[in-house]
Amino acid sequence: MAQGAFAPGHLGELTQAVPFDMVDEALAETRTVQSRVRDLPSRVVVYLLLAACLFPELGYPGVWRKLTASLDGLGPATPTAGALCQARRRLGPAPLKWLFDLVRGPAPAPVRWRGLLVCAIDGTMFTVADSPANLGVYAKHRCNNGGSGYPQIRLLALLACGTRTVIDAVFGPTDTGETTYAPRLARSLRPGMIVLLDRGLVGCDLISGFAATGAEVLVRYTDRRNFPVLTRYPDGSYLSTLGPTRVRVIDAEITLTT
Repeated sequence: MAQGAFAPGHLGELTQAVPFDMVDEALAETRTVQSRVRDLPSRVVVYLLLAACLFPELGYPGVWRKLTASLDGLGPATPTAGALCQARRRLGPAPLKWLFDLVRGPAPAPVRWRGLLVCAIDGTMFTVADSPANLGVYAKHRCNNGGSGYPQIRLLALLACGTRTVIDAVFGPTDTGETTYAPRLARSLRPGMIVLLDRGLVGCDLISGFAATGAEVLVRYTDRRNFPVLTRYPDGSYLSTLGPTRVRVIDAEITLTT
C-alpha cells in the first residue's frame, strides 16, 4: 500500500471508485510498475490521467493541484508541466486500457424495458493534443476562419441508458465514418439487450451483424423505401426484411414540442 502523501484515500474520491489494488493489478498485468521510487509513482500517474478526464479544461499542473489539494503538510511533489507529461509518456496507454476493460459495463440497477437492458450507440468527436505522434494518425479540424484547430478523433460508444455507464467504445481518425467503427461494438452485444440506433446507423450489413448477436435492435430509418410487407399486425406495423434480416416496420410521425 502507498504510504505518506499517497496513502489510500488521500487522492480523493477517485480512490473510492477505482481502488489502489485495482490500479496496482493493472500496472502489474501491463508491466508498467516504475522500476525505482519516484516523486510520481505509476499508480499516482494513473489517477492523474483519470482526474484529467474530469477536468479537461485544465492543464496537467491544474489537474495535479486539484488531485493533491487536501495533502498540504504531507509534502507531495510539485512537478512541472513537463515532468507530468514525461510521467504520462512513461506510463503509456496500456494500464488505462486494462482498467477500462475491467470496469466497463452497465452499472447496478440499469434501465430495463420488458426485461431487456436498454442501451444506445452514438458517436462524437474529441480534440487531442497537437503533437507530432497524433498528427501522424489524426487530422486537424478545419475552422470556419480558415485556420486549423487541434487534431480530432471520432469516438463511438455503447452506453447503458439511464445510468449512462459505458459498456464499450471504439475510436479512430475522423475520416472514417461511424458505420465503419460500429461493427466493432458487436463484440459487447448479447441476448437480453435492446440497442437504440440513430438514423446514421442503418446499413443492412450493420443491422444484420448486430441482430446475429441475439440483441434486439431499434433503429430510426428515415429512407422512405418500400419495405416488402410479409405480415401486417393489428397496430399498423408489419413484418418485412432489411437485407437478410427480418424486421418489424413501424411507420411513425414524431412531433417535437419545445
